[in-house]
Amino acid sequence: MILSIAVAKREIQTALKEGRATDNRWHITKEKSLFYAYGLVFPLIGLNGEMLGYVKILRDLTERKKSEDAIKKYVTDLEELNTHKESVLAILSHDLRSPLSAIIGSLKYLKTNFRQMKPDMVQDMLDMAYKSSIDELEMLDYLVEWARIKYASDVFSPTILKLTDYINKVFETLKESASINTINLHHEVEEDTAVFADGKMLISIIQNIVSNAIKHTEKGGKITISANTKEDKLIVQVKDTGIGMSKEIMEKLFTPQMKTLSETRKQHKGAGVGLLLVKGFLEKNDGEIWVESMEGEGSSFYFTLPIEKPSNKIGSSDEIMFDQCA
Repeated sequence: MILSIAVAKREIQTALKEGRATDNRWHITKEKSLFYAYGLVFPLIGLNGEMLGYVKILRDLTERKKSEDAIKKYVTDLEELNTHKESVLAILSHDLRSPLSAIIGSLKYLKTNFRQMKPDMVQDMLDMAYKSSIDELEMLDYLVEWARIKYASDVFSPTILKLTDYINKVFETLKESASINTINLHHEVEEDTAVFADGKMLISIIQNIVSNAIKHTEKGGKITISANTKEDKLIVQVKDTGIGMSKEIMEKLFTPQMKTLSETRKQHKGAGVGLLLVKGFLEKNDGEIWVESMEGEGSSFYFTLPIEKPSNKIGSSDEIMFDQCA
C-alpha cells in the first residue's frame, strides 16, 4: 500500500530517520469507512538515493480493538455502578433517615403528651411532620429518577425533539408556583429549535433548573430561557434575577459530597440532589451543564444537548488519518 503525503508527518520523519515507523491507530479508507490497524511505514529509495515514495503495510485489528474497548467500557461501567451504589447508600443513610427520625420523634411526642399540649403547639408539630413528609417524598422521587439513569437504560429513548414544546410544558407545570411569588416565566427560543434527547429526561432537566430558579428568585423577579447554536450543540441558558450564589457554592453545586447532602438540601432548598440529577441526565444525553452567578445579581445556568443524533465517536486519544491507496 503506497501512501500519499496524507501520511502523518511524524511517521514520515521517523521512517526517514530510522528506516521505518510503526503506529496503532484508526484509519479512513477512500470509501470513508473506518478501520483500526497496526501499520509499518518505510520509505522507497531509488538506485541513486532519491526518494520514490513510501510503503505502508497494515494489519487490520478492528475486531480486536472493538473487543478491547468493550472490555474497558464494561470495567468502567462496573466501577461507576459501585460508586453509584455507595452514593445511594449514603443518601439513604443521611437524607432519608434524618427527616424520618424527625417525623417519628414528633409523632412520639404528640402521642405521649397530646392531652397536656396547647392546640397551637400541636398544630406546629403537625405542620413540621407534614413538611418533613413532603421533603421525604421529594427525596424518594429524586432517588427513583436518579436510579433510572444507571439502571433503566432500556427506557432511554433519545430522538429529535422540539425544545419549545418541553419549555412550555414545564412553564405550565410551574406557573402556579411562579405566580404565588409573582415571578415571570419567559422564553426567547425559536419555535423550530430542536435537540436530540430523551423526552422524559429533557422535561426533568428543564423543570429542575427552572424550579430551582423559582426558589431562589425574589418576588417580582424574572426567569428567562434562551438558546444558541454552537457547532453541533445547542446551548440553553436559564437566567434568573434571583439572589445569586458564591464561588464556593458554585464549585460544589454539581458534585455534592454525599455525607453533607442533607445540609446542602437544607441550605439550598433541594438544589443539591436536583442538580445532581440534571447533571446525570445531561451526561446520558451527551450534554453538560455549568453555571455563572454573582451574589445579589442572579444566576445563569447553561446546558448543552446535541442538535442531531451523534455519529459513532472514536476516543479523543485515537487519531484518524485519511490514507490514499494506490
